[in-house]
Amino acid sequence: MQFHSDKAIYIQIADYALEKIGKGEWKPDDKIPSVRDLASELEVNPNTVMRTYDFLQQQEIIYNKRGLGFFVQENAKNIIHTQKKKQFMEVELPAFFESMDLLGISIDDVVQHYKNKK
Repeated sequence: MQFHSDKAIYIQIADYALEKIGKGEWKPDDKIPSVRDLASELEVNPNTVMRTYDFLQQQEIIYNKRGLGFFVQENAKNIIHTQKKKQFMEVELPAFFESMDLLGISIDDVVQHYKNKK
């Protein structure tokens, strides 16, 4: 995994986990890789992965079964979808509209481009 300096590593690992859940590679109630296994796979310190797992637990994306490991919450995909939609609507879309204004791109241009992508 390539890490970027614009975001904390534990957040980038969280994004990786969210992607795995979103794509259905990690399903509800599936056991996810142990802290050590994921740290080894991603070549990071286990403390960083633990911080990621703590972060995901706080968001109710994963849960811990003492002595067994971490598992995907039943409704994790819905939580992720809601969070990503909010992020898109509040951060990405306003930036997109600002770029449209700066470049003189109309909503009709965007709609036409969207229709042509299919």
